[in-house]
This record gives sequence, C-alpha cells and structure tokens, in this order.
Amino acid sequence: MTSPDILYEDNHLMIVNKKCGELVQGDKTGDKTLMDDIKAFIKVRDNKPGNVYLGLTHRLDRPTSGIVIFAKTSKALTRMNEKFKKREVDKTYWAVTTTLPKNVPTADTLEHYLKKNAKKNLVTVYTKPTDGAKKAILHYKLIQQLDNYWLFEINLETGRSHQIRTQMAKIGAVIKGDLKYGAKRSNPDGGIHLHARKVVFEHPTTKEIIDVTAPTPDDPIWNACG
Repeated sequence: MTSPDILYEDNHLMIVNKKCGELVQGDKTGDKTLMDDIKAFIKVRDNKPGNVYLGLTHRLDRPTSGIVIFAKTSKALTRMNEKFKKREVDKTYWAVTTTLPKNVPTADTLEHYLKKNAKKNLVTVYTKPTDGAKKAILHYKLIQQLDNYWLFEINLETGRSHQIRTQMAKIGAVIKGDLKYGAKRSNPDGGIHLHARKVVFEHPTTKEIIDVTAPTPDDPIWNACG
C-alpha cells in the first residue's frame, strides 16, 4: 500500500496531490481508485476497526495531476459541496501548452458553452448558447515561456468537465500530451501537463483560511517551470 501525498489534513478534511493516471473515483474501467487507496491508508494508520468514511468534494480528470479535496465527515462533505456550488473555492491550475495562441492576448477571460458526449467522454466547445451546453468561464494568463512550451496559469469560475482542456485548445493553446484535444503526441506516463496547483477557501468548520499549493510532478518540463 502506497501512502498518499498528503498536503493538508485535520479531523474534517484531507487534501492530497494526485498523480497523473490515478483514478479519483470508480468508473467503467473498474480500476482501483485514489479513494480506495486513501481509505485503506487511513484504516491502517489510524487503526480503525470499521469502515472509513471519505467523501469526494470535486473531481479531477484521470490524466491530470494536483489537488483533490476529500471530506472525512458527512458534515464537511455537505458544507464543501455547498462551497463549490457557490463558487467559494478559488482553484488555480497550471497548464503547459505545445502551442501559443495567435492573435489573442497573453491574459484574458474565456467564455464558451460546453456540451459533453458521455459515451465518448468528449466535450465539444461552442462560442454561442447551444442546446444541452453549459456556460464555462475561466481566466488565463501566460506566466512563463520555455524553449518549446508555454506555461499558463488558469483560474476557473465554473467547474465543467474537461473545461480547461477544451477552452484552451479552442483558442489554440493545446495542452502537452492531451491527444483527445489536439496534442500531436502523448506523454510517456499517459498523463497530460495540466496540474491543479492551488486552492484557497474558508474551512467549513473552523472558518480559518486554507491555502494549499501542490508541487508539480517530477519531470524535466515541470521542473523548468519556476
């Protein structure tokens, strides 16, 4: 059993740094999940005789790395779900792209309409309201230029499926390794260079401000990002 990369923990919450390729919760593949691993870890570490309660407050795509917030009590889960619903959790992502958008600002707000095909697990981006499509808003800025790549910082206003991947690709900024949305080649680990970098929110019980930053994965490109 491998120990999770815990960034923050108290009696109510556990915040971990997910690796590329880890499945947060069960899907049709039937693969082992990060939730299962954490429950098993807590059971052994805390010597719990019964079942371990663990609630998922939000999702992170399998090929994406970074912050995932789990609730250790039902009360914390209910309150965190409400915070996400009311957009009271500030989420910052880093994305490394293989292309730089042409004729668009290096910092801007994107507003699109996203429609998901659940069978294909594929999201289509529209520039105008469309039947079945949900509004998606994000703010991006270019923060570093590497030799052949560009590092963007992205803040979400909405939390749609594949939102960053599709909206950035739509303007011509394709995330490294993201074959589904335009990358020409995959990453060796099967992941993509999208990382849930930081969260800031008011603790659901203690009311203190929680401010957590997740180290980027250990690879040459991420290591070059300052």
